[in-house]
Amino acid sequence: MVKLVAGNWKMHGLSAEAAALAGALKAGAVGLAPGRVSLLVCPPFTVLATVGAVLRDSPIALGAQDCHPAPSGAHTGDISAPMLRDLGARFVILGHSERRTGHGESDALVRSKVAAAIASGLTPIVCVGENLAQREAGREEAVVGGQVAASLSDDFAAAQGTIAYEPVWAIGTGRVPAARQIVAMHALIRAGLVARFGDAGRGVLILYGGSVKPDNAASILALAEVGGALIGGASLAAADFLAIAGAA
Repeated sequence: MVKLVAGNWKMHGLSAEAAALAGALKAGAVGLAPGRVSLLVCPPFTVLATVGAVLRDSPIALGAQDCHPAPSGAHTGDISAPMLRDLGARFVILGHSERRTGHGESDALVRSKVAAAIASGLTPIVCVGENLAQREAGREEAVVGGQVAASLSDDFAAAQGTIAYEPVWAIGTGRVPAARQIVAMHALIRAGLVARFGDAGRGVLILYGGSVKPDNAASILALAEVGGALIGGASLAAADFLAIAGAA
């Protein structure tokens, strides 16, 4: 299975910075084995066109960080899935913990966004994960299992949607779960996907995200059911992001 290494640039990068980073990634991606790893970057809306232009004719795919459930309408400040496709995006991150927490996004809202993304030809990357309080209370399986069950549209597996498991307590903190914890949660997610989608659920990529760095990438990417990584801070440094991809 080809691993997917995706970079979430979050709210970072003005035009010149974004173009420079995209250019460095394009140059560095030449040496990566296409049969082993695929690359994706998800910059802010404001530089999607800029980054897309730089990455044209490269093996690096373009994605976005969110979309509205409606294709158009009176939704000031929002971006629709058709608009993202129009800019050349092929993927969109949905339900990230920073959206669920900072913007109060529910599983139902995430599910509606997933349906909109698929209808517009985008591949959704749906984020799930527990926070520290939920983990310490022993509720991580109930929380993540519930998010998987409620956040995905019925055509998710058929549309080759992707899941990203991100323990919220590890995002940007430098804390990384033990290998057994990552394996257990990915196995739980896989079981939920198979229970709902049957054999199609076995083909859904499950990425891991949470303080992935060049020095721990190889060991994490080698774990059972880890189909790639969703990278935050390390995706803003071309050398680090390419090193992680090279470890796949």
